[in-house]
Amino acid sequence: MWARELAVSAPGKVILHGEHAVVLGKVALAVALDLRTFLRLRPGAEGRLSVSLPGVGVRRSWDTPGLRALRERIAGKGRGRSRCPGAVRGSREFAGIAAGASAPDSLATLAFLYMCLAISAKYGDVPSVDILVWSELPTGAGLGSSAAYAVCLAAALLMVCGAISCPLQEGESTARWTEEELTLLNSWAFRGEQVIHGNPSGVDNAVGTWGGALRYQAGKITPLKRVPTLRILLTNTKVPRSTKVLVAGVKEKILKFPAIMNPVLDSIDAISQECQSVLEAMPANPSPEHYPVLEEFFDINQHHLNVLGVGHPSLDRLCQVTASHSLHSKLTGAGGGGCGITLLPPDTSPAAVEAAKQDLCACGFECWETKIGAPGVTLHSCSSLSAQVLHALAQS
Repeated sequence: MWARELAVSAPGKVILHGEHAVVLGKVALAVALDLRTFLRLRPGAEGRLSVSLPGVGVRRSWDTPGLRALRERIAGKGRGRSRCPGAVRGSREFAGIAAGASAPDSLATLAFLYMCLAISAKYGDVPSVDILVWSELPTGAGLGSSAAYAVCLAAALLMVCGAISCPLQEGESTARWTEEELTLLNSWAFRGEQVIHGNPSGVDNAVGTWGGALRYQAGKITPLKRVPTLRILLTNTKVPRSTKVLVAGVKEKILKFPAIMNPVLDSIDAISQECQSVLEAMPANPSPEHYPVLEEFFDINQHHLNVLGVGHPSLDRLCQVTASHSLHSKLTGAGGGGCGITLLPPDTSPAAVEAAKQDLCACGFECWETKIGAPGVTLHSCSSLSAQVLHALAQS
């Protein structure tokens, strides 16, 4: 019987450099974004498992004997395979989710139920707990919100089932798991991402698990040795886009003009690698003189991404607005709209940041002042959470 009230958080992510080129085997750098998803874990009524996801309008509760029976039926059909189609299908039918449903509430519920059944089947009984998840991350913006959710779920469920420890001692405000436990946690978060996305790269859940920054190339994920925390503005243009269409457009352009486009991809690859070297050589709290080279990388890469055809007038506007405040920006993710990031050197005055935010919001954009290089999945005492997070969890 789980007896403590605790919270788990995991960060979102942004791509610093390497968008689109990564699809063609080049290096990409992904960094943890200090906008986080929070999961509150409470002892539940005996024999009940409850989940509330106010961001997508989900509030569900099941009796644990019914879940146990479903788990046994799935295990009998699956012959021990941890993610057989029958396990996902059985979870979907049990929750009353239509086949092929792709709405966020359906996918989030399905991932929760699948992970709960699969983890409890391997490590312990179906837990009687109440789980509530609230996020600072917008959904569908390419910021890793589903992976942060899957990481939080994996941490909470593995912990209540006894597969990983509860590292938070009485009187401590935060704690993290061992490297071995994080590896296990990440593998389960990836399975949750598979339920939601089908064939994810594994980058988003790895960033959510380890935090900091990761290098990704041709399926290989390598955490950077040490990463400074950098202040940024994150701006959502709110312009919808299709990643699939944008990726196809880049491939078409490369096939049409290989002698022109391949050097652009090589240059993006070189920016990623140079940026990695610069970040690993920077101190934990960099001073202003460390920023000009990072700003140049932003400017050059933004031009390259426009050459690849994934720019958008909204992103050009974002770059123009921030440039008028002597700040440097680039798109992050698929492009064609979506989000952009702006570096905030430590000598940027609060007035300049506020003026830039106001100008961006006047364009109809949504803007956050946050950090990159944030810590990965973390266990918290509820009393240590910020007033804003506590208020959100209490209202949900």
